[in-house]
Amino acid sequence: MTTTALSAFAVEPFPTVTEGDDLADLITTALREQQAQLQGGDIVVVASKVVSIAEKRRVDLATVTPGPEALALSAATGKPAEITELILAESDEHFLATPSGPIIARHHLGYQLTSAGIDRDGPDGAWLLPADPDASARHLRDAIITATGAHVAVVIADSDGRADRRGATVISIGAAGIAPLRVTEHTEPGGKTKRQEETFTDMVAAAAGLILGQRGRGAPVAVLRGIAYEPSDDGVRSMLHHGTRP
Repeated sequence: MTTTALSAFAVEPFPTVTEGDDLADLITTALREQQAQLQGGDIVVVASKVVSIAEKRRVDLATVTPGPEALALSAATGKPAEITELILAESDEHFLATPSGPIIARHHLGYQLTSAGIDRDGPDGAWLLPADPDASARHLRDAIITATGAHVAVVIADSDGRADRRGATVISIGAAGIAPLRVTEHTEPGGKTKRQEETFTDMVAAAAGLILGQRGRGAPVAVLRGIAYEPSDDGVRSMLHHGTRP
């Protein structure tokens, strides 16, 4: 399936998301107020931060007691010890990209992310990733389709750094209604078939990241239109080398 052109727009103004909010309702209400209609085949890309907020994934740092490993990691990186303790608790393994960080961790769900995907919430709190981002994407997709009648896909995007360079990019951590891998095959001279896989939902998330901004601080929801994709509920976890079930 080939995409020759696409368009994108932010769903804004968007209300401040608070814990326990119905995120799908906020999205469809904001679209209605914007006088924007979803179309079949659209991809709704949502920043993971607002999903975590709606799903009440906040941790009060006063409840976190750092252990010796977290204290050592804090001393090396300058991160608060409570945050490094959460990183260790949320991950299976980690390494430092440089002697002073950032901390690259393999989350229990299989994602390799800076700081295990943990975001600070001021001096006293932190936001964990959604407990099951693929399930969160399916819930949002189903609710949006019910509310609008438009058969859309949903991708949950998270800003993330890379171990080999400074700065952050945007990747997918959850998806529904869209195959996470784009697979192409072609026959080379001599008749050998070459199969290639692309992390398609990551490319979708990166495209939306131009609108979403760092950690969704620009606009937390964007709609991409005109992208050709294969419908699937396999989810992002299906393409991970170390994917696990929550």
